[in-house]
Amino acid sequence: MLELDAAAEIDRIVESMREQVLATLRRRGVVVGLSGGIDSSVVASLCVRAFGKDKVLGVFMPERHSSGDSLRLGRVIAAQLGIDTLVEDIAPALDAIGAYRRQIEAIRSVVPDYGEGWKCKLVLASVLENQGLNITRLTVQDPEGKIDTVRLPSAAYLQIVAATNYKQRIRKMTEYYHADRLGYAVAGTPNRLEYDQGFFVKQGDGIADVMPIVHLYKTQVYQLAEYLGVDEEIRRRPPTSDTFSMAQSQEEFYFALPYHLTDLCLYGVNHGIRADEVAAAAGLTGGQVQKVFKDIEAKRRAARYLHAQPLPSVPLTVD
Repeated sequence: MLELDAAAEIDRIVESMREQVLATLRRRGVVVGLSGGIDSSVVASLCVRAFGKDKVLGVFMPERHSSGDSLRLGRVIAAQLGIDTLVEDIAPALDAIGAYRRQIEAIRSVVPDYGEGWKCKLVLASVLENQGLNITRLTVQDPEGKIDTVRLPSAAYLQIVAATNYKQRIRKMTEYYHADRLGYAVAGTPNRLEYDQGFFVKQGDGIADVMPIVHLYKTQVYQLAEYLGVDEEIRRRPPTSDTFSMAQSQEEFYFALPYHLTDLCLYGVNHGIRADEVAAAAGLTGGQVQKVFKDIEAKRRAARYLHAQPLPSVPLTVD
């Protein structure tokens, strides 16, 4: 269901980007935030095809909790493409604005001993195993390696998320700084699964001037990556949020199901395919697919706010 003609799709995206950036936006090139992940690697590869390596700037934006693999693999794809890059350590900005302090305050309201040398992440149970509301929990690891998972009160959860969202917003501000000084556009990296389901930060990684892969399911992004020759280690790397100090997959943080299965279920919802047919393709039961369908719709409802544009008090007209 999700197979595509990679060569034809790449040609279509490249032509569209050229029209959007050069003609519509009248920008000279593009800035891409490189995370070492599959999405930013594919977007950077498409941008090089559209504008040439001399008109693409890759920006690495590590911080205190970033995985070392993110910077290393980001450099791998940048070297493969031959593009110019910059490293912008955003940790001092996050520290100055209180992002780390506010996160720790919220965690200590639940785990009082949390402090120096501790690590954390937010986790969700599998949507297939969960019998009721799928509540996000906090997992912490003390300096001796002991791991504990606790339920979060609403206020603590919201503060942890709000403090963590500073990271994506400061990264986007940094991308636009370089875009402004160069006369470039900012290329966004969300894929269809992420954008549809609200796996992005409003005014953070959810905004850009162009979004080359936002119409593609995650499975299809991997197909483009293979055709484009993206380094195999990047293609093998499990999707990660790279947001918290503990290693964390996108599945346990947000989707609660492997991306290839969520893709199939989302495709089924989008095309009105019955749950039993999707189940046969995904290797799940009809009841499990119905659970995923409900989770997709719930995330869509929550994402309406993230997709909403600024609302004027009266309709704007051109005089």
